[in-house]
Amino acid sequence: MELSGKTVLITGSSRGIGAAAARAFADAGARVALIARDGDAVAELAGEIGPDRALAIPCDVSVWWQVEAAMRATVKSFGGCDVLLNNAAVIDPIGPMDTLDPEDWGRAMDINLRGVFHGIRAALPVMLAQGAGTVLTVSTGAAHRAMEGWSAYCASKAGVAMLTECLHLEYAARGIRALGLSPGTVATGMQRRIKSSGLGPVARLDWEDHIPPEWPARTLVWMAGSEAREEFAGQELSLRDEDLRRRVGLVEG
Repeated sequence: MELSGKTVLITGSSRGIGAAAARAFADAGARVALIARDGDAVAELAGEIGPDRALAIPCDVSVWWQVEAAMRATVKSFGGCDVLLNNAAVIDPIGPMDTLDPEDWGRAMDINLRGVFHGIRAALPVMLAQGAGTVLTVSTGAAHRAMEGWSAYCASKAGVAMLTECLHLEYAARGIRALGLSPGTVATGMQRRIKSSGLGPVARLDWEDHIPPEWPARTLVWMAGSEAREEFAGQELSLRDEDLRRRVGLVEG
């Protein structure tokens, strides 16, 4: 009920957690703006959700003008933006640092870190004018612990975790709520890429060890509600926490 009629902009919404979150927010009554580089995929998902409740916008989050234009299109279509979900991220390049192409490494930083800042920068004027807004960011345990072969991913996600803290520090008093979610390992295409690399402990996990993307999607919807916004503002939540899983309704107890 809290999200009925609200507008949620989701980056990286063509697949995985982003696509699952789009469906979950729409099921909760929200209107969703779906942005991703794969325009055909988000157009198909928007058609599934319904043209009156979903807007598909091809967008590369690493390019500022594209993110700014996506926010303008969202506001024009839905009248505002109540929730920004920063989900877009890439795991590549994977490998020892002495083997990595600097351009590939920089591209990961542009998507994973610069892309999150672009989303925040585009959303803030809209949310501040409204007097309220929620920024949710998909984090990872790799933001706080080095992982073999993941230098770009770990470094960029560590920066994203700090961006969330900075956003809370600077704007909580003006009605902006910033929260992060570390979902653990999720059964998405990213895990298939990690598996194929053969590097590190995550690559040795079986597919059945990963949680379904619907779990973090449902958790993100819960985090957009007033209970989580007030209790956990400025914090990063971990979906490995059994208490959080119970509160969201993912497990019984």
